[in-house]
Amino acid sequence: MAAHWLFKSEPDVFSYDHLVRNKREGWDGVRNYQARNFMRAMQVGDQGIFYHSNATPPGVAGICKVVKTAEPDPTQFDPNSKYFDPASKPADPRWDWVTVAPVKKLPFVSLDELKTIPELAQCRLLAKGNRLSVMPLEPHEFEAIVAHATRKR
Repeated sequence: MAAHWLFKSEPDVFSYDHLVRNKREGWDGVRNYQARNFMRAMQVGDQGIFYHSNATPPGVAGICKVVKTAEPDPTQFDPNSKYFDPASKPADPRWDWVTVAPVKKLPFVSLDELKTIPELAQCRLLAKGNRLSVMPLEPHEFEAIVAHATRKR
């Protein structure tokens, strides 16, 4: 059974529209072990909510899907990348990425709106102090977000 995920990206760095334009993209720059491990658990076909973080307002922008499972993130080896990790070696890479593709742009759902959806009461995204850029969603959380966005049309 397919799993569901939430992917956070700053829209001025990489927005949902960028993903649509590029057709697919490696989810690079994740430098948190828990988020990396979530990506290692992803399977082709898993769907995710694409979330614009560090924006005014932050919120849901679309649906994406995993089209390639975890592999070493090449930015960790690039000294010119802001994601360079000199401690990570090609023979034993520390950081991975998955490749995602767009599925559907959604009417924007702000963080404040998400907080009003009863099915999201226990959602990790809404937990205080949550800073993870990649996290799992329960199937009912994914469905509640999509249903809320769809009703906005």
